[in-house]
Amino acid sequence: MYVFYNPKGIGDVLIFPIKDGDRNYINQQHHGDVVKITDQRDGSLLGYNLFNLSSYMNLSEHGKIRLTDSLLDKVKDVFEKNGLDEKLDIDLSPKFVVGYVEEKDQHENADKLSVCQVNVGDEKLQIVCGAPNVDSGQKVVVAKVGAVMPSGMKIKPAKLRGVDSRGMICSAKELGIPDAPKEKGILVLEDGYEIGQVFEI
Repeated sequence: MYVFYNPKGIGDVLIFPIKDGDRNYINQQHHGDVVKITDQRDGSLLGYNLFNLSSYMNLSEHGKIRLTDSLLDKVKDVFEKNGLDEKLDIDLSPKFVVGYVEEKDQHENADKLSVCQVNVGDEKLQIVCGAPNVDSGQKVVVAKVGAVMPSGMKIKPAKLRGVDSRGMICSAKELGIPDAPKEKGILVLEDGYEIGQVFEI
């Protein structure tokens, strides 16, 4: 998850997006230097803007900044100082990791789908995959539930032709890797990668 800080281009404000919304239906609630942004239609949280940020913290990074536990704690402190009581329970665990395909079985209801058991280090995920080149014994890039792909698509738990799938085994194109192969197929990693390590995209 990323936040954005561009003091020269936008001003001394931290943009903290939670999800995309329609600009025509935005509601803003002001709490001192914090603006909470929600969707007028259903009240869902879209994000926050933190103004006068430099009076609360010094950010050496500018532009797109990965949200860390440390930065999240500082944001919570800004909320508290401005009288905004928000929990901000955000899962910051890595969403793109190296997985190892331990088993691959034919999907019982679809000829072109495989049901894979993928070890991602701290857990094993069942992922339904349609790539023709997926096989057991491969190290692959897994987008876990909660990941947001470069295309903007969010990975959610799914049921594909009646079989549960939690995550996606990614192709180079889906990961936005330059010069990705045009033929269909997942990205198979070299053996030097460690199972469960973060894959930077």
